[in-house]
Amino acid sequence: MTPTVLPPSHRSPKRRHVLGMGLGMLASSGLSLGAQAPKPVRVAAASDLKFVLTHLLDQFQQETGIPVQASFGSSGNFVRQIWQGLPVDLFMSADQAWVRQLIQAGMGRRLAGGAIDEGAIYGRGRIAIFLPRNSTLPLDARLQGLKDNWGRVSKFAIANPEHAPYGRAAREALMRLGLWELVAAKLVLGENIAQATQFVTTGAAQAGITALSLALAPELASQGRHLLLDEQLHAPLIQRMILLRTAQADAARLYDYLLLPAARALMRRYGLDNPA
Repeated sequence: MTPTVLPPSHRSPKRRHVLGMGLGMLASSGLSLGAQAPKPVRVAAASDLKFVLTHLLDQFQQETGIPVQASFGSSGNFVRQIWQGLPVDLFMSADQAWVRQLIQAGMGRRLAGGAIDEGAIYGRGRIAIFLPRNSTLPLDARLQGLKDNWGRVSKFAIANPEHAPYGRAAREALMRLGLWELVAAKLVLGENIAQATQFVTTGAAQAGITALSLALAPELASQGRHLLLDEQLHAPLIQRMILLRTAQADAARLYDYLLLPAARALMRRYGLDNPA
């Protein structure tokens, strides 16, 4: 499904705050006394990147001395906020369709000759069924065990499929497994995939579908059990990043850094495949 972005004349004044967590991680830059500190690079990133990107940004800041301010949320909400004037240098989407909306609107950086940069694919996302660590519900690839024990589930968590790519993928998978109508009556929606996952880790939901990149993160691996779902159950989650038209020069350094082999290798360890 191709997301639809409201044109400027129909933008809502609501929700101008940035969803997710803000990271004010400033590294020592080694500037001489009295020199002006570098301006932070502003990153808006899909919330499935919450742990892996935080690690990469910390490394980048330590190595370069360039500060970064990152916010994590749903890709669709970020695009609407960018339309409304949210100041962003680098946008990392969980679904490249949202990036293409910005490109078509001419909001990407301009290359020599005037063409709009189309950005770069940084990963291919996967989804997984996720249960609390102490749950005795069975895990299987077709979710038959969950279906057979459905009476033990009061809430099932996914991200909001209207603006969160991982929520859309979860809905598609449940529909193909013939479970959507069953799950719909007990559904609880997170604003983004990180919040949906938090519903499971806190016990607000007894099961849910999360991003593999979150399930594999050490911060969450100890709080739950997961099983990877077949990627044929949903449309591919091709994750693309783009420098915005007003991006500062240091943002390009971060962009290039995230495409280095070491950064790509770390993303693979978090379950983000690197498609050709």
